[in-house]
Amino acid sequence: MRRSLSPAVLGELGLEAASARDLADRVDRILAQHPNARDAEDQVRVWMELRDLLAARPAWRGNFELHHRLFSLAYDGRPPAAGPAPAWAPSPEGVMGSNIGRLMAERGLGAYAELHRWSVAHREEFWATPELNIAESCLQAEGGKTAILSASETAPEVRRVTYAELRGLSDRVARGLDALGLSPGDRVALYMPMTPEAVAAYLGTVLSGRVVVGIADASAPPEFEKRARIAGAQAVFTVDAYVRDGKEQHVYEKVVEAGGPRAILLPSDVGRDARASRPDDLPWDDFLGAAGTYEAVACLPGDPTNILFSSGTTKDPKAIPWSHTTPIKAAADAYLHHDVRSSDVLAWPTSFGWMMGPWLTYASLVNCAAMALYVGAPTRREAGEFFEAAGTTILGVVPKLVRSWKEGRTMEGLDWSRIRLFTSTAEPSTPDEMLYLMSLAGYAPVIEYCGGTEVGGGYLTGTVVQPCAPGMFTTPALGMDVVILDDGKPADRGEVFLVPPSIGLSNELLNYNHLDEYYAGLPRGPAGELLRRHGDRIERLPGGFFRHRGRVDDVINIHGVKTSVEEVRSVIAHELVYDAKPVAVDIDGSGQAVLVIYAVPRDLSEVRSTALRARLLRDYREAIRRRLNPLLAHVEDVVLVPELPQAGPGKTRTMREFQEDYLARTPRASRPRTT
Repeated sequence: MRRSLSPAVLGELGLEAASARDLADRVDRILAQHPNARDAEDQVRVWMELRDLLAARPAWRGNFELHHRLFSLAYDGRPPAAGPAPAWAPSPEGVMGSNIGRLMAERGLGAYAELHRWSVAHREEFWATPELNIAESCLQAEGGKTAILSASETAPEVRRVTYAELRGLSDRVARGLDALGLSPGDRVALYMPMTPEAVAAYLGTVLSGRVVVGIADASAPPEFEKRARIAGAQAVFTVDAYVRDGKEQHVYEKVVEAGGPRAILLPSDVGRDARASRPDDLPWDDFLGAAGTYEAVACLPGDPTNILFSSGTTKDPKAIPWSHTTPIKAAADAYLHHDVRSSDVLAWPTSFGWMMGPWLTYASLVNCAAMALYVGAPTRREAGEFFEAAGTTILGVVPKLVRSWKEGRTMEGLDWSRIRLFTSTAEPSTPDEMLYLMSLAGYAPVIEYCGGTEVGGGYLTGTVVQPCAPGMFTTPALGMDVVILDDGKPADRGEVFLVPPSIGLSNELLNYNHLDEYYAGLPRGPAGELLRRHGDRIERLPGGFFRHRGRVDDVINIHGVKTSVEEVRSVIAHELVYDAKPVAVDIDGSGQAVLVIYAVPRDLSEVRSTALRARLLRDYREAIRRRLNPLLAHVEDVVLVPELPQAGPGKTRTMREFQEDYLARTPRASRPRTT
């Protein structure tokens, strides 16, 4: 017998009395048609009917607490062997009409698992491609088709750039670089937000046989200098300033302060002319070459196109070259796992300083789709209005961004009905936050996407032909396989290792030994496979799902009791805290760690509150004792901060970086004692 929800309970969730009675009656009728509460497949059907019911009225559609309660009701008593609860499931028609469905039909395969096995067993056939000069592959769509839609905080009207216009501007960039006297293979930095001009600068550099050096525009002058020096950049595309979250961000002056290479200065969007302060720096219009088709420079498959950096903060970041074949991985992941079609509009707040910038470019343009670029804070409603106005169909996020939207209810009420799927990367997702994200677009699925710069895309992800359980993965990426080991033995929970080869996997680092970083000291796989280190902890769950359990270096070990940061994080959610990060710190060099929790108060005026710190210390200890393990409940310190220290967009720092931060900010006399 299924539980139900009374009108009184629904009233507590904010419904008026008549609306609560009506909904309770409709819910009861649905539940009565599905009396077997523990039938896993029936639970999915119940949720789908309840989900459709919630769309019937605005008061129900916009009440996420109501959605969450009904989702829990549908899956109450779910058998553990059934695995996580799906919030979306594909229709037979959807499977057949998807890119994966068509590939399965071409291969005569009846199930997705068969397709994955084929892609791994026949990797050369799966990855076969004749394409070279990958930038040329981005510009094959019909010239009048929209390639880019863009806007910014200072220019909110949507601007459209066609494929022909993008090709023309990219050709002029390539000629401009020729005129600077740069040779094929020379490196050119890109240090600015992602705009149509930035995309043209990227593609023009690659068309001309040169190499883009991606540097995040938020990087401080020393970080810019370090990356430009490691990569050997001989010029830099940059911008005078732009506006983010209502504040001017000055970028060109950081190039000058860092003593950076010759700058090509793009127009500013802050309402004034950009002026070069060094004699050799060039305004954009003076730099651009003459119009006319530029013949792309032929390159070898292994020639570099792009140098990207891992988010290092305690040592030099790893400089990772992408070749002309790396983007094939990005475009294939987009086509197969994200089901990208030529009619799609892809948006993902990012820049060319991070791998998702080039990923978005190749994912969109190689597949003849359009990309939507917004310069400004994606946390603001104006960004959501742009996604709506641009007709976004696929929206990429990082979990931290969704957390902000949920906290502020920022995007509620917008018409995101054209969004047919979301995708999430950078850090582990929480089911509640991803369920909330799905609710913003009528329960479009979320494709979880885990990989890295050195992978060229994802190694663990999802598809539109499998059910979507919020926060969960469903498959290794096509053309790749993984092995999970615990203490060197196959396990359902432990460190994940990649099984090469695959297009996209890095083959060299500019400033570290590639073999040492990814292969040295590893055992062979269960079938004698060569394994590649990646550093993530993964759990294989019932029902064909996987869950990301954080980084291997994020393991917490308190007095011999081990767990992951994500497991502790999952039990310490607190009404007064926006976000938190548990850290194990060896405070005195004894080798014995204590548990410290960084916490971001919802009310930032409380960031120095001793009363809040004392309350959280008490509440965290009790939550861990009750919900996780009493032996881990020794929280020795709470550090209140206005935001968690960042290592990149949506990425908090590693355990080691937090440990060093704690030791640096906490005087020795104020540190807790190990016991």
